[in-house]
Amino acid sequence: MDDERKKNSEDKNSGVQSIEAGLSVAHVYAEKLEKYNYKKKQRARKLRKHMAEDRAVQKSESNPQSKARQRAQVKKEAQRKVQNRSSKEAANQFGDISRKFVDKAEDLTGKFAEFITEHFEESFVVMVVMVLILVIGALFSSCGSALTGTSHVGVTTSYTSDDEDIYEVEDDYRELEEALQEIIDNVETDHTGYDEYQYYLDNIGHNPYQLAAVLTVLYEQYKDSYVRGTLAEIFERQYYLSFNPVTETRTDEDKGAQYEYRILKVTLVNRTLDTVIRGLGLSADQMARYEVLLETYGNKRYLFEEDIYSIVEPGRYGEYDVPPEALTNTRFSNMIREAEKYLGYPYVWGGSKPSTSFDCSGFVCWVINHSNNGWNVGRTTANGLLGRCTRVSASEAQPGDLIFFKGTYDVKGASHVAIYVGNGMMLHAGNPIQYTSINTNYWRKHFYTYGRING
Repeated sequence: MDDERKKNSEDKNSGVQSIEAGLSVAHVYAEKLEKYNYKKKQRARKLRKHMAEDRAVQKSESNPQSKARQRAQVKKEAQRKVQNRSSKEAANQFGDISRKFVDKAEDLTGKFAEFITEHFEESFVVMVVMVLILVIGALFSSCGSALTGTSHVGVTTSYTSDDEDIYEVEDDYRELEEALQEIIDNVETDHTGYDEYQYYLDNIGHNPYQLAAVLTVLYEQYKDSYVRGTLAEIFERQYYLSFNPVTETRTDEDKGAQYEYRILKVTLVNRTLDTVIRGLGLSADQMARYEVLLETYGNKRYLFEEDIYSIVEPGRYGEYDVPPEALTNTRFSNMIREAEKYLGYPYVWGGSKPSTSFDCSGFVCWVINHSNNGWNVGRTTANGLLGRCTRVSASEAQPGDLIFFKGTYDVKGASHVAIYVGNGMMLHAGNPIQYTSINTNYWRKHFYTYGRING
C-alpha cells in the first residue's frame, strides 16, 4: 500500500510539473508576442528609414539590402513597362486592323450593287469575298476575347499585393517563428533542476510562397493589418510545442541506493504550412487558385528566389551513380538503398516521413532509422544530428558520414544536413531530394563540418 501511495503521489507530482511547464511555455510565448506587437508599432518608422537609406545610397550602391530592394523595384517596374508596352502595341495593331476592316467594308458595300449588275456571272466570287470578310470579323472578335482572357489569367496566377506588403507579412510570420525558436533555445535556462533534457524537434520554418499564395486567395490584395489574426491562427495550427516532465527511479550500483532522476522531454511538431492550409476549409475554386499560385510563384519568383528550400530545382535529380567500391561498405550501402527510394520527393518544412515528404533533417533521420544498421536517432534537427555524431575533418570524411552546413536559413549552428556519398557529392533534401555537388559556390560558402554517426 505504501508503494502504491508513493506511486500515485509521484504521478500527481508529474502531472503538476507538466501543467507548470505548460504554463511556463504560455507565459514565455505571451512575452514574445507582446514584443512582437510592440514591433508592429515601429514598422512604419522602420520602413520610412529603409526608404531614406535607399535614397542615400542610390549613387554609391554600397548597401546590400538597399541594392536588393532596388533590384526588386527595377524588376517590378520593368514588368509593368513590358505589360504596358505590350498592351499598347496590341491596341495599335488591332486598331490598324479595325480601321482597314471598316474602310474595306465601306468600299465593298458601295460597289456591291454595281458589281452585281455589270458582272452577274462573277457574283459568286463576291459572295466568297463577303464570307471571308465575315470570318475576319469573327477572328477580330475572338482576338479581343483572347486579350480579355489573358488579362484575367494574369490576375489569377499572380500575387496581387504590393511587394512591400508581401515582405512585411512574411517578416511578421518569421518573427513568430523566431520567438518560438528562442523559447526552445532557452529551455535549459528557463527550466532548471532536471538531470536530462530530451528533445524531439521538427525544423522551424515554412515556404514563403505558400503563405503568400493562401493570403492572396483569402484576401486578394492584403496588408499586414488585414491578416494579423489569420497569421496567428495559421501559426497556432502549424506548430505544437509541449514539455513533458518525467521522474524515474534509478539505482546507484556503487552505493546500492535508489534516487530520482528527472527528465524534461521537449517536443516540437511542425504540422507543415501546406497541411494547415489544406485544412482551412477552402472551397474547390480557392484550392485551385492556391495550386496555380504555387505553380507560378505568383509570377513573382524573384521575391524569395534566394530560399533554396522553396524554389523547385528542375533537372535530373537521380542521375548520379555511386562508385561501386563505396557500396562495399555494408552500412553505407544500406543507407543508400533506403535513401534512393525518395529521390524526387519535394522539400517540405517539418516533413519527416514518406507520407508527408521530408525536410533536410527529417530525410536524414528517416534514412538512418530505417537503414537496418541498428541506429535510432529519433526525429531531430540538423543541430540535433550533429550532437549524435563525432566530427571528422574533410580529409577523413567517408561515404556514409553526414555533412553539415550553416547559414542556409536563420538558425544557430547547423542549419542543413546531408549524407556524404564521396567524390564531392551528397544526397540531400534539396527541392526535390537529389544528388548534389558540394563544390558549388553556395555549398562551399555555407559548409560547416563533417560528422560520423556514433554507434
